Amino acid sequence: MSDLRRIIWLASYPKSGNTWMRSLLAHYFMPKGQAPDINNLRQFTTGDVRSDFFDAAAGGTYTGRTIEEWLKVRPAALRRIAASKPNHHFVKTHCQTVVMHGVDIIPPEVTAAAIYILRNPFDLAPSFARHQGCDLDEAINRMTNPDMVMDTETGIFELLGRWDDHIDSWTGAPGLPIHIIRYEDMLAKPAPTVRALLEKFLKVEVDKPKLAYAIKSTSFDAMKKQEENLGFRERPEGMERFFAKGKAGAWKEDLTPEQVARLRDAFLPALEKWYPEMLKETAEFAAGG
Repeated sequence: MSDLRRIIWLASYPKSGNTWMRSLLAHYFMPKGQAPDINNLRQFTTGDVRSDFFDAAAGGTYTGRTIEEWLKVRPAALRRIAASKPNHHFVKTHCQTVVMHGVDIIPPEVTAAAIYILRNPFDLAPSFARHQGCDLDEAINRMTNPDMVMDTETGIFELLGRWDDHIDSWTGAPGLPIHIIRYEDMLAKPAPTVRALLEKFLKVEVDKPKLAYAIKSTSFDAMKKQEENLGFRERPEGMERFFAKGKAGAWKEDLTPEQVARLRDAFLPALEKWYPEMLKETAEFAAGG
């Protein structure tokens, strides 16, 4: 059997910059002018919720409706995804790297590496609320729920869990080659952040003009304009806009002190590790000052 360790996972909690990363990599690696728009990113990457791969794995239309039924088909679907291209390729996931009912959700036998994108929970919460079609308090409930899952109309599940557990599952996965990128660093210093990914992790020689072109073509304003002109198929039903604000620090406009305190209390160890620069400001905001 051929080696199927071809998947480079593009992993994140929802609304952390996965679409941005997929589009940016497409604009960098594909010939200029041929990178797909936001509705056709599957020309460059794929995702682990693609129903056509589940249909093929099931030997017909996949009709599962429970997590147990999904788990029976997922390993075969992932093998088909891995085999869909002859070399390493990028696959989006929002799942944790966990074992459920004896099934490895991110199987080593199809995994080459991972790029993990994280975003601070204070800015994530308002975006996640829009994504989920719920209010902010409920979004925080879901971000702090260890059993949080999302599912598609075709019965394909995404195991999210808590925001901090999601990060831990990926960044602490034994033996997994992984490159970690913070959404905020992509915003503040896109060129050096992406250059480090390309040079140090993907081991490709960086073409500076091509990188500048990719960054400009996938700016938040550029992607927001695409959504306005073309719509966005991945936008959840009932969500007005997928690309809403896309900036760091918007939490100060969107959250109450009580909500900031909830997020700090829930995620303090992860914040100390990944966002130490936010500790003082969020503590003062939570205290009402």
